[in-house]
Amino acid sequence: MSVYLYNTKTRKKEEFKPLKDNEVSMYCCGPTVYSYAHIGNLRTYIFEDLIANTLRLHGYKVKHVMNVTDVGHLTSDGDEGEDKMLKAAEQEKKSVMDIARHYEETFFKHTEALKLKKPTVVCRATEHIVDMISFVKDLEDKGFAYFSNGNVYFDTAKFPKYGCLSGQNREDLKHGARTEQDTNKRNASDFVLWFTSSKFENQILQWESPWGKGYPGWHIECSAMSTKYLGERIDIHCGGIDHIPVHHENEIAQSEAKLGHEWVNYWVHTEFLNTKAGKMSKSTGGKTTIDTLKEMGYDPMVYKYFTLTSHYRSAAIFSEEAMDGAKKAYENLCDFVSEFKQKAHNQTLDENDSIALEKLKDEFNSYLFDDFKTPLAISHIWSVVKDNKKSDILKLNYVLHIDSVFNFGLKDVEAKTETSIEITPEIADLLEQRKTARAEKNWAKSDEIRDKLAELGIGVKDLPNKEIELIKL
Repeated sequence: MSVYLYNTKTRKKEEFKPLKDNEVSMYCCGPTVYSYAHIGNLRTYIFEDLIANTLRLHGYKVKHVMNVTDVGHLTSDGDEGEDKMLKAAEQEKKSVMDIARHYEETFFKHTEALKLKKPTVVCRATEHIVDMISFVKDLEDKGFAYFSNGNVYFDTAKFPKYGCLSGQNREDLKHGARTEQDTNKRNASDFVLWFTSSKFENQILQWESPWGKGYPGWHIECSAMSTKYLGERIDIHCGGIDHIPVHHENEIAQSEAKLGHEWVNYWVHTEFLNTKAGKMSKSTGGKTTIDTLKEMGYDPMVYKYFTLTSHYRSAAIFSEEAMDGAKKAYENLCDFVSEFKQKAHNQTLDENDSIALEKLKDEFNSYLFDDFKTPLAISHIWSVVKDNKKSDILKLNYVLHIDSVFNFGLKDVEAKTETSIEITPEIADLLEQRKTARAEKNWAKSDEIRDKLAELGIGVKDLPNKEIELIKL
């Protein structure tokens, strides 16, 4: 069974064929650590973790590289706006590096809470300045870069493919510093590779270079670090859709200009997480973090479950109502797993169940291998766990398989403990009355009887096929 994914570059779903047999190189744009990553950012990292896990499930060895942008002025597409890391340092009365390390540490604390595997390589921008300078120098030597009033620019006119990812014409891609503010550029779409002259005076983080003391442009870090750790050709490059028309377009231009050949085979992008008010982002005040969700009473796994109920190429709408639904579903799933663990204790799969398990795993895998169709995969999970015709040991092994990909923490769910409930004549009579009321669809009477049972310390959980489970309260 092959893996298929949607390639932004070709605008179609394609069979995935790695450059090397059984090995995958994957680069993902990481966090800019001047503030907390909000849950919209984290939707992208959840999906990228799923890509890596799905490829491992297929049998590939995955080398996953992610950068950390720990230079404040490497935060936007041009020399505009503000140095957000410096601003954060002034507000919090800390050094710029203290700010960077604090938010980087918190980012990984949050991804760990979501049970995301740490990338194979995590590389900081500040630790790869020499690589970036070398990259820019090569572009200059090859005639793709020019020096103008203290800055080094990439000449997009020298790269005919510019705009190939977004599908826009070069004339429409005015992504560098705004033309009316930067008269040093030859073309409106040119972008800075290295700054020595900018609006940021007395910049704290600067480095010596062949062009003078300064700092790199935003886009160069990903090209320099991805090629350093993954080589001149890469299987998959991931990011959010907001990176397509600017950051990734510029990465392609500078990388392929330097290398002289196609750089990335598959470009994969995640859609936005929206609220009812629009896209969630740092710049528009998106402050909902993993810690915020915890304060609201949501386990990080609930948010992860919520994100996977939407396909990665569809915008997801975040709301408390949606999270409440995800919370109920996730807790119910954990209850099922707890019950399976209790009932299947010391059991082993027989031959029929072993055959059935492989079929179920293949069905589940097929949804992920087909462009990561997580909503269908989750629907498949529920069809299995609710099927009373399947044995508990079969269902337990199945959910442990899906947990190896989704990492919902199901393997850590504890088995239910047996609690003896004495069925007195009074309880038996109330249960019979409740059964009759529900058969007659007299829900008010059913609820009234449920409350009476609760007063006696008995909870009732309705199961499929009109069965019930009694719970000692």
